[in-house]
Amino acid sequence: MTDNTTTRVALVTGGSGGIGRAVVERLVADGFAVGVHYAGNKERAEAVVSDATARGGQAIAVGGDVADEHDMSAAFDAVEGAFGGVDVVVNTAGIMVLAPIAELDLADLDRVHRTNVRGTFVVAQQAARRIRPGGAIVNFSTSVTRTQLPGYGAYVASKAAVESITLILARELRGKDITVNAIAPGPTATPLFLQDKDDAAVANFAKATPLERLAQPEDIAEAVSFLAGPARWVNGQVLFANGGLA
Repeated sequence: MTDNTTTRVALVTGGSGGIGRAVVERLVADGFAVGVHYAGNKERAEAVVSDATARGGQAIAVGGDVADEHDMSAAFDAVEGAFGGVDVVVNTAGIMVLAPIAELDLADLDRVHRTNVRGTFVVAQQAARRIRPGGAIVNFSTSVTRTQLPGYGAYVASKAAVESITLILARELRGKDITVNAIAPGPTATPLFLQDKDDAAVANFAKATPLERLAQPEDIAEAVSFLAGPARWVNGQVLFANGGLA
């Protein structure tokens, strides 16, 4: 149990890999106690927790399906039980299936929307009910809502919904002293992004930004740290963390 009068507490969905892991590491470095959420890989989440505690931080692993309200209620309960409350919720959990709209299997469409839309909604609903004053909700969109690349139809549709949920919830929480924002990363060197892309495709994505490189997960975690901590006057916004991608 931590001293909840001095330590801020975060729950990071999808915290066991990719951007989520970098977010956990950054928030632990910022002094947060962190609930590291995982959907199926408990061992990987526990490795993230072990690394955090080895660095002197506080963390626990919590499992569950983000789209299941009972699982997420239990995850919030576990974090509150361990650390005394929740101040920040970061929704990094998501899946991506790429195919032209004319060819996409509708079962994949349902799967993407269940995790990315319903999952974000369920977690945001719990967060809106539980986060302490002075807290923050950080959802995840994508810069492809603006670049509109072919093949991303199902994924972008789900992330456009996330942006709408974010902007409306920010206004619904009037008077609660809770900010709600979304981060829209550009191409980021994570397994989710790199899957099924050859070296030439990755190189083209890297050259698309004026900085001429892919983002690293730590670049995105820095933006999360900003929104979770000092950015109290940034609210109801979508922050494009994409290195200047047009």
